[in-house]
Formats: sequence, structure tokens, C-alpha cells
Amino acid sequence: MKGIGIFNLRFQVILVLSWRNLWRNHRRTIIMLAAISVGVWAMIFMTALMRGMVDDMLKQGIQNLPGHIQIHHPDFRDDPSIVNSIDEPSGNLLDALNDPATKAWSTRIKVPAVIASERETRGINLLGIEPGKETLLSGIGDQIIEGRFLRDSNDNGLIIGAKLAERLETRVGKRVVVISQDPDNNIAERGFKVVGIYKAKMPRLEEFNVYAALESLQDLLKIKPQISQISIVGEDFRDIALLYHRLKLATPENLEIKTWYELDAYLKYMLNMMDGFVLVWVIIIFLALSFGLVNTLAMAVFERVHEIGLIQALGMRPGMIVYQILLESLLLLLMGLSIGNLLAFITVKPLESGMDISIVAEGMAMMGASSMLYPSLTAADMILANMVVIILGILTSILPAWRAAQLDPVRALHST
Repeated sequence: MKGIGIFNLRFQVILVLSWRNLWRNHRRTIIMLAAISVGVWAMIFMTALMRGMVDDMLKQGIQNLPGHIQIHHPDFRDDPSIVNSIDEPSGNLLDALNDPATKAWSTRIKVPAVIASERETRGINLLGIEPGKETLLSGIGDQIIEGRFLRDSNDNGLIIGAKLAERLETRVGKRVVVISQDPDNNIAERGFKVVGIYKAKMPRLEEFNVYAALESLQDLLKIKPQISQISIVGEDFRDIALLYHRLKLATPENLEIKTWYELDAYLKYMLNMMDGFVLVWVIIIFLALSFGLVNTLAMAVFERVHEIGLIQALGMRPGMIVYQILLESLLLLLMGLSIGNLLAFITVKPLESGMDISIVAEGMAMMGASSMLYPSLTAADMILANMVVIILGILTSILPAWRAAQLDPVRALHST
């Protein structure tokens, strides 16, 4: 207990000395404090912007798959034809899909097809959906700009993209012909009325994805009650391990179950790239700041050579001098972090509802992002930035502290 008391007393003395030394030169300390604060703010603010953009791109990509998890025929990904269809879910799999832990799920048909208007013909992805469930998966119901969405799984209407409508020179109310192939390799052909036109956040999808009601397509392709895939959505696309494990146990062995990052490797690499970018960005910004921090501490040591020599002569050990200089650095860093974090919180939080960046909409669309940017301020990114600043700050402070501890007391006392 006596040893602990002595340590606490020494710490209090060193803390007081460090705080007073820090404010000997108010101007230099305030400038450095402002630099650290702005640097921390810039790190967190830019990270929030990048995180928001990448999250939006990931969500758009996942919606286009769609779903966080998919169940389908083992050969469906290589050959998305009507031959590689599966039965609608039943038994243990249906029970697992209806579990409260599953946010939403839906069955789908996805086959290649041709669509023809009075003037043009185009190749498309023909998608049979359950209208009530599909909005939770792909958000297509919220993208309708003309006409209406499909009412139910027996609806005889067709939803096409704005770009495709332009290519086909057609509009809501017009009839088009859809041509595909049934399991017996016979031509399956039918006329549909265009009941809605959608505007996708990624314009390139408007030319290819055409939506029809699930049961209408089953009748057309003569596959009732078969489907192409089952799409499942969890609460968070970053944390689906438990949901995947539970569904995998309930999935028959003759079916394939895949997560979104297995279905689209590009999305997985994007997520990993973002996590790596955050760390690199934080390190680069603080390395630039570290030169100023080292200079500030070095000047503080240079101005106090006589004082350091005196306290060495009075018996302070070199280790305590190092401790004092490092504590000065830590106090400066903590103040800068507090101000920087507060600035970041104040500036990012109001923007989380969305930033309109339609001025660069075309460039964002090329990257798979929308014209609205939603900055994302996460606790993990803030903790990472703060930890990197503290660790690198202490490391860059070791040299000035070590040089102070190596001063010769006799020469230091005779310095001017």
C-alpha cells in the first residue's frame, strides 16, 4: 500500500509539471492543439463519407443480387436457365425461413428472355417475384416512376426500366411480347401489358431487369410450383453468420446456399478495401501531424534544458523525465482528440439523413452508388482513429523524451 501511495504521489507531481510545461508557450500549444483537432476531425469526417458511400454501394449490390443469403440449384449460378429450378421451400427449411431471426425472404424466378415491342427487340433478365415480399429485398416497389407496381403473384402486368422503355420506344399501357424457353426446350411466348416503369439507382439495371408476377411466369414457363432461387434478408448485411448457419442446417443437401459475399466477390473485396482504407487514411493523416508534434515537444525540451539539468541534479531519474515528456504528449493528444471527436460528431450527425450529390450523379452511378450520400459515423471507426492517434503520438514522442533524459546535468546547468 505504501508503494502504491508513493506511485500516486509521483504521478500527481509529474502530471502537474507536465500540464504546466504544456502551457508555458500558449501560442505553440494552441496551434498544435488546433492541428491535432482538425486532423482528427478530417480523419473521422472523411472516413464517415467513405463509409457511407461504400455502404451504399454494398447495399445496392446486395439489393441487385438480391438478399443477404440465397438458396438455389447447385448449377444455377453457372447456368441460370429454367432447367436448374428448385421446389418451393417446405418442411424444416420453411420453418427456418419463417423464424423471427429472418427479417424477410421471398421466392423468385430468374431466366433469360427476349422482350419485343412494336419497334425493337432486346435481351433481358426476366424476374418472377412475389410483389408483397420483393420490396423488402430489392426495393423495386419504391422505384416506380410511372404506372403502378404489381398487385399480387397472379398479376398479368409487367414492370420495365426507364432505359428499356426508351430503347423499346414503349410506355405504360402498351403491350409487349416476352419470349423464353420451358424445361422441354419449347418456346414460351406471351403478351404482357406494361403496367409500370421503374427508375433504378443504378441506371444500367434498367435495360436488363424486367419484373413479372411469380405465378404468372410459372404458368408461362410450365414449372409450377418450381422457382429459381430463395432470397433471404437478415438484420445487418455485415453480421449474417448465425443466420447463415441456421439456414444451412435446414437446407436440403441437394441445394446450394450462399452468402452475398460468396455470390459477388467484388462486393466482398470492396468491404475489405474499405476497412483497409480507413486504417491507411488515419495513419497517413496522423503521420503528417506527427512532424508537428515532434517539433513541438523538441522545442519544449530545448527551452527547458537548464530546468531538466536542475531536476536531474536534484535526483530525478532519466526514466521519470521520459515519463514526464510522454505525459505532456498524451495530454496534448487527449485534448486534441476530444475536440476533434466533438467536431466530427457535430458535423457528421446532421448529414446522416443524406447529402445530395446529384452534381456528380453520373460518376457515382458508374461506381454503383446513388446520387444521395449517407455518411456513416460508426463507433468502430472513431475508436480506430483515436487509438491510432494515441499510439502513433506516443511513439513519435519517444525521441524528444529520450533526448531530454540523455542530457548531461552539468552541461545542462551551464546552458543559457
